[in-house]
Amino acid sequence: MSKTKIVVLRMKEVVYTAVFVGIGVLLLIVLFFMFGRQNSPKSESTQSTINNESSTYKNDAIYRAGIYESQFVIGEKTINLEVALDEEQVKSVKVKNLDESVETMYPLMKSAVKDVSKQLSAGVSIDEVVLSKNSMYTEKLILDAVKAVLDEQRL
Repeated sequence: MSKTKIVVLRMKEVVYTAVFVGIGVLLLIVLFFMFGRQNSPKSESTQSTINNESSTYKNDAIYRAGIYESQFVIGEKTINLEVALDEEQVKSVKVKNLDESVETMYPLMKSAVKDVSKQLSAGVSIDEVVLSKNSMYTEKLILDAVKAVLDEQRL
């Protein structure tokens, strides 16, 4: 017959152990996400994030299809662009989360993005986009940000 053993644990020790195990698991998860997913190098001037990527590509594909984010600085504010690509061309360019102060200071921002998006989605090459006289500087910044995304996603 076996003897019954009684183990006495202090609640303080159990709580400390549970907290340290939780911190360890959280640290492992953070390390996995930081170092486990290094698919593409990031550019210093433009940070592009892949939101949606197609897993199958055609043989004649030029770009990785998906929706990508790009940033550029105008004045002291950072503008976020959303660039949608298919395998052959830009489908659309949109301003994402445009601040009211930026919209007030640069009232032609939305129309400039819309004009660039319309030309690129019509199949015009990025080097052949016609810049308007009213917002030439803004459109140039937008095109540079889109060009950075295209360069990063080129196959």
